[in-house]
Amino acid sequence: MPLARARAALKQVFGYDDFRPGQDEVIGAVLAGEDVLAVMPTGSGKSMCYQLPAIVDGGLTVVVSPLIALMRDQVQQMAHVGVAAATLNSGNGDEANRETLKRIRAGEVSLLFVSPERLAGDGLVSLLASSAVKRLAIDEAHCVSQWGHDFRPEYRQLARLRSALGNVQVVALTATADAATRSDIADQLFASPPRIVVHSFDRPNLHLRFEAKDKPRSQIADFLDRHRGSNGIIYAGSRDKTEKLADWLTGRGVRALAYHAGLDPATRAARQDVFLQEDGIVIVATIAFGMGINKPDVRFVCHADLPSGVEAYYQEIGRAGRDGLPAETLTLYGIEDFAFRRRQIDDKAIGEAQRKLEHRRLSAMIDLAEAVTCRRQALLAYFGETSGPCGACDLCQGGAELVDASVDAQKVLSAVVRSGQRYGAGHLVDILRGEASETVRRQGHDKLKTFGVGAARGAHEWRTVIRQLFAAGALAEASQEHGGFCLTESGEAILFGRETIALRKIKAEPVRRSRSAAREARTDGLDENAASLFEALRALRREIARDEGVAAYMVFPDRTLIEMAETRPATLAEMREVQGVGERKLSLYGEAFLEKIAEVG
Repeated sequence: MPLARARAALKQVFGYDDFRPGQDEVIGAVLAGEDVLAVMPTGSGKSMCYQLPAIVDGGLTVVVSPLIALMRDQVQQMAHVGVAAATLNSGNGDEANRETLKRIRAGEVSLLFVSPERLAGDGLVSLLASSAVKRLAIDEAHCVSQWGHDFRPEYRQLARLRSALGNVQVVALTATADAATRSDIADQLFASPPRIVVHSFDRPNLHLRFEAKDKPRSQIADFLDRHRGSNGIIYAGSRDKTEKLADWLTGRGVRALAYHAGLDPATRAARQDVFLQEDGIVIVATIAFGMGINKPDVRFVCHADLPSGVEAYYQEIGRAGRDGLPAETLTLYGIEDFAFRRRQIDDKAIGEAQRKLEHRRLSAMIDLAEAVTCRRQALLAYFGETSGPCGACDLCQGGAELVDASVDAQKVLSAVVRSGQRYGAGHLVDILRGEASETVRRQGHDKLKTFGVGAARGAHEWRTVIRQLFAAGALAEASQEHGGFCLTESGEAILFGRETIALRKIKAEPVRRSRSAAREARTDGLDENAASLFEALRALRREIARDEGVAAYMVFPDRTLIEMAETRPATLAEMREVQGVGERKLSLYGEAFLEKIAEVG
């Protein structure tokens, strides 16, 4: 049976006893020769769905991937487990690419990683057409769809490649694709309807948290204090912000590196290599960083600004906890994020149908940020899944509730109208609280009927009400150039009592996790001796990775080191039973890790 052979290869080559959920169905269909479109969450092991079939049934599998770094990373991974893989890309150099072409002609490559841009030339396509390609695997397949959140026109060329290769088997994989996107992918990439496998989007090991911005740097600092020594990613909304935030964190003793598209390629590559190869690195990045980053032991992802949509959010937080161990996410958001994202959409040169779609996606992201019930439940519902409360997200742990806020809303809306529908939150808060600032006095707004009507509430509380009214569509931007707020039709209906509105009850402080809890999450509840051994094994892994010039997790992932620390294998036979120790890695590293275990005791 093909699947039985695949399971045996999984153990021998990769050191794993069984498949992750969903992998067996996809791998079984691929080995049966079916065309497959697989939608599986980040961290579920999508790459195994084309790697293992290539190992089991031979032939050449061409893997289309969008990033050079990802291709290089996967080739190194395959080399570490003894699989013949290669990549053709502009970063290799002419001699390396010539050697790869020679190996392809000789039939010595099982997995060839290429970018869609590289396939645009007829020369490579002709070579592949004469090289008995067995299947075409397309990673990040959502990039082919105009309805996806990361459309890339060059992916549209892949149908031509499929045809040129004789309509070979196609396996397309992505972490995020709604029904419209799946349909578009199927139309673009397959000659006939594929088998579509949609695996659960649930990532129960990820702790989800959102916080409204209130001294954002302090919020980020508190979050990072709970993750000292861990690998993590902070996403920021602009290049300048990544630089400034990385410098500020460095000043606080954090090993932080900025990453964005404005850096020269050599600097970007060097910083990505540091992140992949070392422990305790925090990358502060724009969304230019992350697609295809295959680092399993990222323990946290923080968004310093609101993501553009739920699909982007889901893919970005999915870069944490790919090893299945607990990981934490934090998303900060504010009224300025809502306005900025809406302006981004309105300023795009896109069709009206696409603009409406992107506004709907942004509204869903805002709804997730302002949710009052289980965060994970709301996230899964967006992708069409039903679930009960998770019991682990910030809302399940800390709680939130809706209250009738019509009176407070009317106070805010009245202040907006009476002040001329052109002022921002700070000025409105001063009016409501009766703070006679210079601007308030100069404009005569200390004489308004609404001046001081909200003196009993603090500035933070009023800012929260204003933010929620903007999110709910009762307020809109008065001017893209100057900002400020004006009422919408919904806002007018609330102001004049034709409608009521419920908003989240305001809480003084968010629930914080302790530093010790974060450390326990990283070591999966190890006792003191095992945790000490785990850190020693980590240090050994770091030395080996540095000597070999590879990412630390390519030696062994954290999950494997944790099992070693728990079970303390004393022989190579016992080491072989540890998850993630395949035959090649056992021969390469087994003795060194056994010696370290015996040394630490």
